[in-house]
Amino acid sequence: MSTRKGERPPVPERLPAPVVDAHTHLDACGAKDSADVSTMLDRAQAAGVDRVITVADDLASARWAAEASTWDDRVFAAVAVHPTRTAEFGDADKAVVEALAGQPRVVAVGETGLDYYWDYSPPAAQHAAFRWHIDLAKRVGKPLMVHDRDAHDDILRILTEEGAPDRVVFHCFSGDLAFAKACVERGFVLSFAGPVTFRNAAPLREAAAFVPAEQLLVETDAPFLTPHPFRGRPNEPYCAAYTLRDLAALRGDDVAELATAVSATADRVFRLPSVTSDLANGR
Repeated sequence: MSTRKGERPPVPERLPAPVVDAHTHLDACGAKDSADVSTMLDRAQAAGVDRVITVADDLASARWAAEASTWDDRVFAAVAVHPTRTAEFGDADKAVVEALAGQPRVVAVGETGLDYYWDYSPPAAQHAAFRWHIDLAKRVGKPLMVHDRDAHDDILRILTEEGAPDRVVFHCFSGDLAFAKACVERGFVLSFAGPVTFRNAAPLREAAAFVPAEQLLVETDAPFLTPHPFRGRPNEPYCAAYTLRDLAALRGDDVAELATAVSATADRVFRLPSVTSDLANGR
């Protein structure tokens, strides 16, 4: 995957209340060290995006995300092996993910799930890896961050068979209203990225208008999926502000109220205040 060439969108006017980018890939955005991370987070904060969760998709990015979360207090991490990379997912790989998942600033197990769009990993291998990550999330007591591409029915089936963790986030939710209702009924949290702003995404926009605010998150999935009207240009966490404003207009919500609600959902699901407090107190 790669972004199209072009300049980053302008940093928008600061949101009237801060919001969390619930899923981004700072390393794929070009960040290599603590200075790069702080620069990206300064841009995000200028737009009202005050915290981010940087997410891994392989072992190298998992190690990087866990380390990057210690460089800047505004950064948290999620670790897993992406379903498209699970063709050879053995015990040594599992040991690395499990060790990283126990770190205090790693606040979720993800992204994991199923991807039937790409043909990089056989379905059986994806299923086995997904089941293992579900179990890991329950063992470490952290939320499960789900990647679901063209696999709605099997995702729900496996979550039911394994017993879903008490906190499940569907990253870059891609379903329609019926699937959103099925997820909301199960208590899952739905995170919306740039595609929800696309004007040709009517079923997705209908789903986003339905989801209760206490089960709603906003994300960028940067550097991918830049929101309207900058589709195709490089994405970064500050662009979550564009998506938040578009969602507020779609739902008929006040921007500040929706941002506050989304941040409260992120705080609750990922337990961000307690992580920050524990570390400040040396625990």
